[in-house]
Amino acid sequence: MKINANASGTRTIEVTEAQLQIIRKYSLLDRIANSTGVIDEDSLNKLRLTVRSLIASQTMASKELLDICPILYHEDMKALGLKNLIKCYTEWMTNCETTATADEATSTNE
Repeated sequence: MKINANASGTRTIEVTEAQLQIIRKYSLLDRIANSTGVIDEDSLNKLRLTVRSLIASQTMASKELLDICPILYHEDMKALGLKNLIKCYTEWMTNCETTATADEATSTNE
């Protein structure tokens, strides 16, 4: 999946499903917006610091967390990119839940 990093759409950042799974596993996007609900550069810095502190505090899971760094520290990642990452993640989670619900319905009918 690709997310737009700028308003004109000329710069994109590639996001893999594995990276989205890491975001979900560590709840990295929970409460990332500031108190007014705005996603800005401070929100991005907060996310980067959270990941850095998680890496510093864990030795076994650091490899997983390092896999998310190419997105967070991408040269084009700014507030708009983070907003689009959150949108991509939300859509991905919705698709996962829809697939899980459909799988459960199929299993129940068998």
